[in-house]
This record gives sequence, structure tokens and C-alpha cells, in this order.
Amino acid sequence: MVVRKRKKSRKLRGRTRTMGYGRIGQHRKSGSRGGYGAAGMHKHKWSWVVKHAPSWFGKHGFTRHPSIVEQQFAINLQELKERVDELKSRGPLKEENGTIVIDLTRLGYTKLLGRGNIDFKAKIIVREASRKAIEKVREAGGEVIVMSSKSNE
Repeated sequence: MVVRKRKKSRKLRGRTRTMGYGRIGQHRKSGSRGGYGAAGMHKHKWSWVVKHAPSWFGKHGFTRHPSIVEQQFAINLQELKERVDELKSRGPLKEENGTIVIDLTRLGYTKLLGRGNIDFKAKIIVREASRKAIEKVREAGGEVIVMSSKSNE
């Protein structure tokens, strides 16, 4: 195979009929493509793979089994504030000395987040809570009881 010193396009300045590829359909049909799509990536296009897509083949990283991954169900203060009346009427909320006791673990939530504000005294029992949520509940005169051993965010 001849190694070109310059690009072929520098040589082809005047229009020639075949542009240096011979006269019978060379460099024209799908045979010059080397196959459709990713054909030949492990064969005749391997040098292209090595240069342009080194991570094309093989597995990368790992996926944990769904039974191991703990799914997190979070609720924001804003949403909690909106749902308090509905939860009171259904019965899962109790009231002690003017403070509403909300057990989020019994309601199926695992984390309390700090978006929005709360304007009533509440004692909230939850597995995890963000720092912002704890601060906002305390400002409203309530408290957050965090049951997890993990440190809070």
C-alpha cells in the first residue's frame, strides 16, 4: 500500500472523470463502506475503534440488584403542609398539646426535604431529614425526630 505524502484532495484540483479511483465504479457503491452500521468493528474497522471509540466493547461499571438498592420516598415541607388537613381527616395524624404528630415512616416516606415552609407546630418522626427541613420545622416551633443512624445532610 502506498503511503501518500499529501492529501489526495490536494492532487485533484482539476475535475477529472474518475478522480483517481479508476473507471468502473470504484469508490462509488456500498462495497467501499465496509458494511452497514457497526459492521466490522471487531474486524476490519478495529483501528478506527482503537482510535475513536476505545470503550465501544466490554462492560463498564456494574448494576446493583434491585432488592439491594433501597428506594427513597421523600416528601417536601410544602407538600406535607398541603396534605395535613387530608391526613387529619383520614386519621393517621395525632395531636398532643397543640402539636401535630406526623409519623412519616408509617405513611411510607423515608426522607423529609426542606422545600417550602411550614406554619404550624409539628413533631415529625422520619428516618432521614435534610438540614434545611429540620431548621424550618424548629423555626415553626416543632421538632424532627430522625430515626436513622446515618448522619443528616
